[in-house]
Amino acid sequence: MRDGYMRDDPLFLAWQAGRRDDPADRASWWRPWLTLMQETTARGVDVRRARVISEPVSDYVQFEYDITFANIASGEQVRWLPRRLATGIALPGNDFWLLDDTVLSVNHFGGDGQFTAEEVVTDSATVKLCAEAFESVWGRAVPHTEYRPA
Repeated sequence: MRDGYMRDDPLFLAWQAGRRDDPADRASWWRPWLTLMQETTARGVDVRRARVISEPVSDYVQFEYDITFANIASGEQVRWLPRRLATGIALPGNDFWLLDDTVLSVNHFGGDGQFTAEEVVTDSATVKLCAEAFESVWGRAVPHTEYRPA
């Protein structure tokens, strides 16, 4: 839900310097995370990623958009929700992964976008709140194949 993360990430720095991944050269951009997602989705598990973003998009969000083809190639489903369409959705204050509808892996970031901590949450009320928020976002968000950054 942030407009920038870990701006010292080597992939982001390379992108800023003009490097672009060639979708046809899979070996150059395939990463362990993508292997995990490919194995997970091959088992029939849905992996959905929703990004709540400001428009016009930041350089970091443009970077995320440009590399999302790799997430799609691994089997992830990705959607984009411009913040102007999120009014009326009670959004959690932090990024999270919802696992098996019972566990949240909450990611905490500092004001500079640097990762500070992960928190595992199993409280059923919090899990329910985040699951409902995600479904609301997912329902309004634009599939990656249809979204064009503003």
